[in-house]
Order: sequence, then structure tokens, then C-alpha cells
Amino acid sequence: PGAPGDRQPPAEFDNLFRSEEPAGATQQMPQFDAGQQPPSPYQQQGYQPQQPSQGGALPPQEPGGYQSGLQGFQGRAADDGAVPQQSGEAPRRRSAHIPLIAAVVVGCAVIGLGAGALMSGGDDSGEDDKQPVAAQSSPSEAEPTTKAAADPAKPQAEALDKLLADSNNSRAAVISAVEKIKSCKDLDRADADLRGAAQQRRDLVTRLEGLTVDKLPQNAKLTAALNRAWKASAAADDHYAAWARQAKKNKSVCKGGQARSTNETARANQQSGVATQAKREASTLWNAIAGKYGLTEHTPTEL
Repeated sequence: PGAPGDRQPPAEFDNLFRSEEPAGATQQMPQFDAGQQPPSPYQQQGYQPQQPSQGGALPPQEPGGYQSGLQGFQGRAADDGAVPQQSGEAPRRRSAHIPLIAAVVVGCAVIGLGAGALMSGGDDSGEDDKQPVAAQSSPSEAEPTTKAAADPAKPQAEALDKLLADSNNSRAAVISAVEKIKSCKDLDRADADLRGAAQQRRDLVTRLEGLTVDKLPQNAKLTAALNRAWKASAAADDHYAAWARQAKKNKSVCKGGQARSTNETARANQQSGVATQAKREASTLWNAIAGKYGLTEHTPTEL
């Protein structure tokens, strides 16, 4: 196309701009009576609005201009997004609220579904959290273990068990020493072994006094029996040691290779009998405790 001034109007509009006046004359605007309304821009360009007649039929169109102009107008309306209209109606645009309303409805549905899933998930998690509590052992099942662990008598019994394990250490030495005295052999060694055994019995008594056994069953009887047994054993060992010294110094005691009994021998035997009786009582009391707590049981001779 040429410059804007050189652009030629379409052929259908050609009659609007033609004039009988010679070239160069001023183009006159269409004349209209004073009582008439001025023509609209569409009428000036050859458009004639369609007015429905009483029968509903459209009035006849002027040749050329109106039909072409109407087609051009509808084309531009379509490009602008307007909805094609029937004759006599104003142009209508497609409503922009419909997509917005649809998006809001979909969003609300999604939110509702998400909230329902969260609520149902919360209920499930709550039930899962309750499962470990239900699976835990009842207090009645754990009660025996707690009582056993908190029993104050058990550590006292264990401490006494260690003491009783040392009570039989000198028994073999005492038996061997007495046999030497009877045969009048190695009397000095027999004297030393017996005095050592007596001291070991006294040490047991001292250690027993340092123990707390007030939670043990019949603890008073048990401690009294042990004290009596160990003190009697110590006294017996001392008397046997004195007998060994008599055999060494007095030839009449060890006559013919055999030691005769003396006053020390009688005293030793008497204390040994006391110790044996006390050990029997202590053994009975202790074995009942040892069986309860799984500790070592002892016979009377082992004490």
C-alpha cells in the first residue's frame, strides 16, 4: 500500500465519496432536514440498521454497502471476542466469570478431600500410638521382678555367703595337725597350724559382726549359731595346740610313739562338740536362705 493519503476506499464505499462536482471542489456533507436526527457514523458510511418489521422479516437492504459493512463489523467483533448477535441486539462479550467460578469449585473440592484425608489419617495414627500401650505387660506381670530386685535381704545373703565360703579354709589343716600330735610327729608344725586355725575362726567372728543381716529370715538365731560354732572351734584349736606342746616337753605323753590324752585334749574335744552342734543349727538356717536366693549351701562340717 502507498502512503495514508494515497489509500483508496473499497469499491462498495465508492459512491459515498463520489461527487458530481469537479475535482478540487470541497466535498459536501449529506443534507438533512432540521427535524431529522443527524445520521449516525454507520449511516454516513452506508450502513442501515436492520429494524424488524411487524411480520418479523428484515427490511430490504441497500445494495452493496450495508451487507459488506456488516460482514466487516462482524469480523472485527469476532476478533475482539464478542459473541455474534442477532439483528436489533447489542453485542455481548463472553462472560469471564465462568472459568473463575469453575476453578473455585474445583479448589474447594480438593481442599475438602485433603481435610478428610488428614482427619482419617490422624485417627489411624492415634490408634497406632495406642497399640504399644496395650501391648505392654501389665503391672501384675512385672511386679515379681521388681520385688526381687528391690528385696533388701538378697544383698545381705550374698555378703554372708562370701563369709561362709572362707569358714572351711582351716579344716584340713586342723585335721592334719591333730593326727601329727597323736603319732608324736612334727609337733612344732602341728602347734603352729592349730594356732593359725584358731585365729582364722576369730577373724570369722569379727567379720560377721561387721555384716548387716537384719533382713534375713531368723537372722538372730543364725548369727548366734555361727558365733557359737566359730568361737568353740577356735577354743578347740587352742587346746589341741596346747596338747602338742605337752607332747613335746613331757616324755610321758609321747610314750611308745603314741600320745596320751591330757587335760588339754579333753577340753579340746569338749569345745569341738559345742562347735559341731552349733554348726548343725547354723547349716539348717543358712541353707533355707541359700535355696531362696540361689546361693551355696553348706553342711555342718563345711562351716
